[in-house]
Amino acid sequence: MSRIIPLALLALTTPALAADPAPAPSEIVAAAPQADWVAIPASDLLVMDLAPDAKNKPRRVTIQLMPPPFAQGWIGNIRKLAAAHWWDGLSINRVQDNYVVQWGDADGEDKAKARALPAGMMSVPEGSYTFDPPPGLAADFAAFEAAEEKGFESGRSPSSCFWDKSARKYDCWPVGTIGFPGGQYSYFDRVIDGWPIASDMDQAWPVHCYGMVGVGRNLSPDTGSGTELYTVIGHAPRHLDRNIALVGRVIEGIEHLSSLPRGTGALGFYETPEERTTIVSVRLQSEMETDKPLPAYEYLSTTSATFARYADARANRRDPFFIVPAGGADICNIPVPVRRVK
Repeated sequence: MSRIIPLALLALTTPALAADPAPAPSEIVAAAPQADWVAIPASDLLVMDLAPDAKNKPRRVTIQLMPPPFAQGWIGNIRKLAAAHWWDGLSINRVQDNYVVQWGDADGEDKAKARALPAGMMSVPEGSYTFDPPPGLAADFAAFEAAEEKGFESGRSPSSCFWDKSARKYDCWPVGTIGFPGGQYSYFDRVIDGWPIASDMDQAWPVHCYGMVGVGRNLSPDTGSGTELYTVIGHAPRHLDRNIALVGRVIEGIEHLSSLPRGTGALGFYETPEERTTIVSVRLQSEMETDKPLPAYEYLSTTSATFARYADARANRRDPFFIVPAGGADICNIPVPVRRVK
């Protein structure tokens, strides 16, 4: 069963918090006990080494692949591609400002030039963009609808929060333990097993937050094989949710992608081979051969009390710089903390 913590709109205005300077989200994370951290298996880490930069400095991008039940058909293909060293010598082909960086076979549309695929690749149906809703969702809906009815009776949405200037305190309608209302994109947004997930009563799906990695595709019914991958480098393009497969997120080295020159062609594609950045290799970390120890990573458990405090602090900043708490946060503004293991 999935471990879920909804991103409730918390109002932790206790006397202790009012009297003492509230910690920043980063301070809350730094103080998290070791028991609140979850190890990321090396077999779930996809390591992409790019050609060195202009100063001959190495450029490594580390991607965490999503666990079951998310996108396992595409992830199975990605594992086969990495084992076959399929991406070695290919390139970054597209950098569109405030949108995505995309990599793969620049000649992939030309059957005569396209790189051959390894054996065993599967075609994944469009139904795999979503999965069954998480346990307890029906109870969450009932609680939200009850709060919603109460809120409308008072002329105020139960999910609305505000700063009471006269009382100098943050206030909002309680919404129990349900997650953030998803606005125009979903009914609920929440974190499941460390991943940003949206849902309605019938289905759930991963969210296109900054750094998330997806599978490029052609027009429907094509769903992409996993050969063409992209990562988000701008404001969350949530209109892509449920229209394309998400398979992971960049946990280290995003700067090597987000800082690349923007493509001048349509959709940010590079117009000449010289503009592209070469991919030296892509490997699962568990299959890498090296004499040097490889880093290990952990993420902050999203079922922990620390994460609940961190999520609340991200949504309602009370540390000294801030004057007015925002009263909420989009799920993409509560990124799950990931760290290297010391």
